[in-house]
Amino acid sequence: MIPAILIVFFIGFSIFVFLRHPKFGKTPRGTRLEKVKSSPNYKDGSFQNLTITPQLAEEATFSKMFHDFFFTKNKRPKGRIPSQKTNLFDLSPEENVLIWFGHSSYFIQIDGKKILVDPVFCGNASPFSFMIKAFDGTDVYTTEDIPAIDYLFITHDHWDHLDYKTMRDLKPKICKVITGLGAGEHLEYWGFEHEQIIEKEWYRLVELDKGFTAAVTPARHFSGRGLKSKQSLWASFVLQTKTFRIFIGGDGGYDSHFKEIGQKFGRFDLAILENGQYNTSWKYIHMMPEQVLQAARDLGAKRLFPVHNSKFALANHAWDEPLKKITALNSNSDQAIITPMIGEKVFLKNETQDFSKWWETIV
Repeated sequence: MIPAILIVFFIGFSIFVFLRHPKFGKTPRGTRLEKVKSSPNYKDGSFQNLTITPQLAEEATFSKMFHDFFFTKNKRPKGRIPSQKTNLFDLSPEENVLIWFGHSSYFIQIDGKKILVDPVFCGNASPFSFMIKAFDGTDVYTTEDIPAIDYLFITHDHWDHLDYKTMRDLKPKICKVITGLGAGEHLEYWGFEHEQIIEKEWYRLVELDKGFTAAVTPARHFSGRGLKSKQSLWASFVLQTKTFRIFIGGDGGYDSHFKEIGQKFGRFDLAILENGQYNTSWKYIHMMPEQVLQAARDLGAKRLFPVHNSKFALANHAWDEPLKKITALNSNSDQAIITPMIGEKVFLKNETQDFSKWWETIV
């Protein structure tokens, strides 16, 4: 009996110590917590979606999800993911480009400003370095390849969108961070200055610079990287530059907020929407491919960039299914879709730029 008690104590103590690692961040406290509690989106001790949003669909079961996640084969590519490597330090200031790093991380240079979204350069999307590892060939960029950044956008604090080591390494290069209410607690804990961080409710507008604004807008998702979830506000963003309007979608299921955002802010030059890591078992918090196309139509997007794919296996579908499905579904539509490979230059103001079906080269 005594050895069993000691084992249980040791396991419990180990978990307690592990959860205190800085990479888990911090939940809001002090003045920030008071702001969180006063938010109209915060009720019964946590942030809420605009509509009722179960994390699991009615027909889903934990046992089936566990089995499928750990025993589904062929989720990962058999070959190396192809890439290019654009030198971000050599870009001409006049270039208006987007560079994708895989999954939901990307760099934008537009109208003279450098922007970074949800950077994860640690090689995995989990608190454990041996779990949810990046596909071979997808980690061609590191924090050393990133120049000084004017605006860093963080959509939410999940491990595949917010990484402790990445943020610590990037900290000297970041001017301003824009995120949802409450998420700044992680960043300050990791060494960012309070003055660097802009945290807002949904539908709050931020004046970034002359001709540059950002609106924090809704998403249908959740947040959390420890034992307590939904303590910071997940978000999408509307970035308006001097000449261009971009929707930064983050993660989330389909809902009426896409149409509302389209009506409030007008036609988008580019909508960046998640397309990957979906499953009917969690259809309310991640869009299915056909819903991604509908969301782009709701937003009035001239072009759609489907992300959240091609780097990590967080769902049971094959790694290339999201791109295969959305391009097939769009074959009879006039929705312009961009599908760059990692590191390839996307010319933001060239609406006729062509992209290969690079995923078909992996056998």
